[in-house]
Amino acid sequence: MKVIPKGKKLSVVGVLGDSLKVSLTAAAERGEANRQLEEFLAELLGIPSSSVVLRAGLTSRNKLVFLAGVDPERVFQRLQAVLG
Repeated sequence: MKVIPKGKKLSVVGVLGDSLKVSLTAAAERGEANRQLEEFLAELLGIPSSSVVLRAGLTSRNKLVFLAGVDPERVFQRLQAVLG
């Protein structure tokens, strides 16, 4: 996942290669952007925020996100709806 901190609005921007590109309004300071990403993905996918786990990239714009106990088909359908 490619993350853009301090963006104008909180949104899924699109797909970049094999990664989802997400714009966050939070700054990349003190973990604020990471927390906002976790909360945004949970809300977007309709899952508990505890199911969204950052596995890699805590201090990078490139993130590896693990969705614990979530049906991949459900994630795919939600992302398709968001991306159009």
